[in-house]
Amino acid sequence: MLPVSKFIVPRRSLASCLRAIVVRNTVGCALADAQRLNRYPATGFPVLFLQLVGESVMVEPPMPDMACPQGGVLLSGAWTGPTVSANPGPTHFMTVLFFPEALHRLTGIDMSTIVDQFQPLEALLGADWQQLAAHMLAAPDDEARVALLEDFLEPRWRAVRDDSTFDGAVGDWVRRLEGQAAAAGIGRSVRMAERRIREWAGQPLRRLRRSYRAEQTFIAARDAALKGKVSLGDMAQLGGYSDQSHMSREAREISGLSPSEILRRGLEDETYWVYRIWN
Repeated sequence: MLPVSKFIVPRRSLASCLRAIVVRNTVGCALADAQRLNRYPATGFPVLFLQLVGESVMVEPPMPDMACPQGGVLLSGAWTGPTVSANPGPTHFMTVLFFPEALHRLTGIDMSTIVDQFQPLEALLGADWQQLAAHMLAAPDDEARVALLEDFLEPRWRAVRDDSTFDGAVGDWVRRLEGQAAAAGIGRSVRMAERRIREWAGQPLRRLRRSYRAEQTFIAARDAALKGKVSLGDMAQLGGYSDQSHMSREAREISGLSPSEILRRGLEDETYWVYRIWN
């Protein structure tokens, strides 16, 4: 039996709130211990994490006290470097990735205060979110969990979204964030705009731009590689990098690997499963 790794696109009405819902399930799979790792790139997306079966432990960066037992629910902000988690045995977990400014609007959390860390859900959010998590943990399957999440978020997102800047599509979310800062009347002060963007997204605008560019370039390169037509030089040019070396430096900062290694390991190494399914 093969592991299940799913990238779930949210319903269209939540496309500017949720980046994706990712599911990993290795229950019933014969995996070696070395394959029970989960390798993630740096990301600008905060995460709601639900441990449905088994346990998850943070390996890189080392966090000896960060373990999520079965039934645990955690919330994290953006991650400024690549991370690795481990599952000591069979696991089933769901990861909900929010656009950072959307989670800020929904919860009021200053996203700069939760960068590079996981915290228990109850330490950050109130009873309604805790009740949602309990219902998702008790749901019979992943489809029911997604439905519970979307039904919970839809009216709340409708109440706080700004229709003048959210077009209901993923698009370039970093550019959208810049537009929000300008719409808030702070665009005339670079320092104030940067401060507000850190509050909304947890990271400076420059890093967010690099992360978005790397994500889009990787997706294009992976899809081209699957067709046997990849040229890293062409990908660097299309991604707006000054040259292939520039692309490689940023890829290493975000993933710890060169672009060619990312493509190879995404196809061959089970621990890089998230690179394989990301869209």
